[in-house]
Amino acid sequence: MAKTKELSKDTRDKIVHLHKAGKSYGEIAKQLGEKRSTVGAIIRKWKKLNMTVNLPRTGAPCKISPRGVSMILRKVRNQPRTTREELVIDLKRAGTTVSKKLLSSPLRRHGLKSCMARKVPLLKPAHVKARLKFANDHLDDPEESWEKVMWSDETKIELFGHNSTKRVWRKKNDEYHPKNIIPTVKHGGGSIMLWGCFSAHGTGRLHCIKERMT
Repeated sequence: MAKTKELSKDTRDKIVHLHKAGKSYGEIAKQLGEKRSTVGAIIRKWKKLNMTVNLPRTGAPCKISPRGVSMILRKVRNQPRTTREELVIDLKRAGTTVSKKLLSSPLRRHGLKSCMARKVPLLKPAHVKARLKFANDHLDDPEESWEKVMWSDETKIELFGHNSTKRVWRKKNDEYHPKNIIPTVKHGGGSIMLWGCFSAHGTGRLHCIKERMT
């Protein structure tokens, strides 16, 4: 259907003026060359709102139904690494055809956006348990005792490997939720080993370990 031309404010005001003068909808429409239904709509709006100008519009309706929005929200919450292509396919199977660009809007309205997945060391249950025990054991230690502690660690940097990033759908402060991270492990060929340390007095030098580290 072709888009109709919007009437000017002067024309709307004339319609209201003629109505006040006792003219019927048909007479006003004939005199101004407009449709009777248009004249009636303007007069009804004037009677209800005491104005003739158009109110701000809410924009085009969403092409994705509330049921479709619920479906994609459920999918990305259960599987944050779901891609836009996969969501488009799921909606198409449900009878809704949309572009990848249109998917972002309903997800953003629910606080979800596409972000880079954070890479963190892979922690097994034993690692988590040991770290929690250490934190609880030293929770009440005086601050001065930590000045005598030096922290050290080594890391292996892969020279050849996969550095590709993954995207996840998540809310603002959920970057380290288990579903939204990519666990990393220290193995693979073509790498260098680095060792470093720090304490309350500052950081130590970074050492490159070229032999087996003990």
